[in-house]
Amino acid sequence: MLMLIATLPAQDIHRIDGTTIFHTELTQRLSDLQADANVHGLSVTILNGKGVIFERALGSRNLDEQAPLSNTDVFYAASLAKPLFAYLVLRLVEEGTIDLDKPLVNYLDDPLPSYPFPESYEGFADLKDDLRYEKITARMCLSHTTGFPNWRYIGKTGININRPLTIEYDPGTYYYYSGEGLQLLQFVVEQVTGEDLEELARRHVFQPLGMEMTSFVWQNRFEGNYAVGHYRKKKVVGKKKRNRPYAAGSMETTPEDYAKFVGAMLRAEGLSEAIYAEMTGPQIAITSVQQFGPNSRKTTDANEKIGLSYGLGWGIYETGHGKAVFKEGHDRGWEHYTIFYPDRDLALLIMTNSSNGESIFKELVEAATGDTALPWYWENYLP
Repeated sequence: MLMLIATLPAQDIHRIDGTTIFHTELTQRLSDLQADANVHGLSVTILNGKGVIFERALGSRNLDEQAPLSNTDVFYAASLAKPLFAYLVLRLVEEGTIDLDKPLVNYLDDPLPSYPFPESYEGFADLKDDLRYEKITARMCLSHTTGFPNWRYIGKTGININRPLTIEYDPGTYYYYSGEGLQLLQFVVEQVTGEDLEELARRHVFQPLGMEMTSFVWQNRFEGNYAVGHYRKKKVVGKKKRNRPYAAGSMETTPEDYAKFVGAMLRAEGLSEAIYAEMTGPQIAITSVQQFGPNSRKTTDANEKIGLSYGLGWGIYETGHGKAVFKEGHDRGWEHYTIFYPDRDLALLIMTNSSNGESIFKELVEAATGDTALPWYWENYLP
């Protein structure tokens, strides 16, 4: 039975470096950062193993309507969906439904490129002449080492919606963030289980954790209770109400709900000790200059001193005060970050409906947690 997270009285924050920040001081710091950077809407939640010890929502959920933001508003989660999907897959690994190291094609009755896909997703027909796809495993998908690009239409020379899917690095050899890899794993998991992602997530994650306002597809109960994204010069981004589940990023959630998942990760709930260690342990060292863009193909040893690496669904580094486990979420109008410190019993969730939210993430993480080792340049969190 998984523990349902509690909201505790506001507390002063005992940071990972042994210092304390008073909750009133942190509230003022958040307000200053949000105002100085003109972040349209900002939600911050801090947890320990017992529950939520600090939560604030600042700014607007919809500037056109001048509506204030709340931690119970529905947000587009962007890539915060990915570690939740990884957790779901690892629960299936525990059950023996799927193996981390068995080639995914071994679960299919027909060659992967032969499967038809709905019009809204291109499938894997482009791979028919590159048999390296036969080596790809669930571990590679969750550690972003499939060799696929993030999305097939984003290449070295820019965006081309007609670009075919290619394998740019030998599978298992290089960290190269890929939504395509997560979509492949979702397809195989659905074939193996006979259930779609939404059904699996509801049974293995949402219901056990009490995440009643989270879904990979739009729900009627979200109507009238959602935030919208904001882009440059306060432009409101129209709300996409997705009707197909995508592991790489179709999920809607609230800060209140997603904090329940982060709390479960901090407490190592729902997984065996061995699988939890796999999830939060280094699977591949990260040597790229930055996570995205042209610098994702250039290498450096700049982050070797913090042991920057990737586990299963999560990034990892050493803070000097124990391990940090983190994940970003980013899309037009939405920028999020979550990080937890299992050795220090502390977790932080930042969610913004603003395309400049990341400009305050470095300072916000330092203020809330005392963590000064954040690989902010690699994540392009330029202050």
